[in-house]
Amino acid sequence: MIRRDRVLDQFELRILKKEKANYRKNLALVEAMFEEARRLGVFPSCDPLEGIDVDIRIARAINRVRGTP
Repeated sequence: MIRRDRVLDQFELRILKKEKANYRKNLALVEAMFEEARRLGVFPSCDPLEGIDVDIRIARAINRVRGTP
């Protein structure tokens, strides 16, 4: 498991404080990621219930474990 370092957290915080959010740039990134996912056939699924059986099995397995947060 990768642990976060305090120095890295401080560095990221300084960067976030220094940079302002750019709505147009962020929107362009989201649109590009959506287009790539669409081209790969990952998103959106034609059948909204596709893969639900796997999700249900995973949820049941997680819910059976005692003491999970």
